[in-house]
Amino acid sequence: MKKLTVFIVAFLMFTSFVNAQIFTTGQTDMFGNTVTTEKDRYGNKTGTYTTGQTDMFGNTVTTEKDRYGNKTGTYATGQTDMFGNTRTTEKDQYGNQAGTYTTGQTDIFGNTTTIVKDQYGNQTGSYSTGETDIFGNTTTIIKDQYGNKVGTATTGQPDIFGNTKTVVKDIYGNPKK
Repeated sequence: MKKLTVFIVAFLMFTSFVNAQIFTTGQTDMFGNTVTTEKDRYGNKTGTYTTGQTDMFGNTVTTEKDRYGNKTGTYATGQTDMFGNTRTTEKDQYGNQAGTYTTGQTDIFGNTTTIVKDQYGNQTGSYSTGETDIFGNTTTIIKDQYGNKVGTATTGQPDIFGNTKTVVKDIYGNPKK
């Protein structure tokens, strides 16, 4: 579940990269749900993402809500196919497909790449997540549709309460504004 949660946070931060700076993911509750809280650079809550348990078909749904608790979209992640790829479908609050995220297998260097596409199938960006370092941190490189690096996100180890924080930075290493 931790790997799935890190994966979900990674693509959520990609889509929210312009506004969000910090994502904090709590422990899984007794119902199997995990909540990620999104905050801006000032520490104001801007939204939440609630990921439920995997159903009997191997699908996992994340519900996105704004700061007022209004549903703004969903992300449905299916099972890994026979080629090792995992596909996530993004839908808006009305149920219309807004985009897809396809994550491939981890390569021999421990890196995993996700390709982001819009509702028309055009690539809008990608991100590559490397191995966890000796300090327990995982770094994701965020790129635009042309392959240019636009930022990074670093996910640290869970704290003593089981919460994991992801910090988004721009290409200069500054917290995202």
